[in-house]
Amino acid sequence: MKTNLKILLIISALAMPMAAFSADGDSVSTIVGDAVITTKVKAEFAKNKGVSATAIKVETDSSGLVQLSGTAKTQAEADKAVALAKNVKGVTSVKNDIVVAP
Repeated sequence: MKTNLKILLIISALAMPMAAFSADGDSVSTIVGDAVITTKVKAEFAKNKGVSATAIKVETDSSGLVQLSGTAKTQAEADKAVALAKNVKGVTSVKNDIVVAP
């Protein structure tokens, strides 16, 4: 009986984040898809030495819009980040809020 209770508690704890996401109005599959796009964009940044993967924040909404924010050392770095994000499968558009540091 104690084992069943432990398993039930673990399953409940794992399901809570999904329920919270669903409460926001997006389905779990939409949330996961957004996270996949965000991860792919960040991976492209990490592979490219000309873009700082840690200084540029990536957020994706349910329609595939990627919003980039944070700081870049040069305008060329900001432009490269936008170009990399636009080439990721699933991205519908990119909003560039990157600030070029002086």
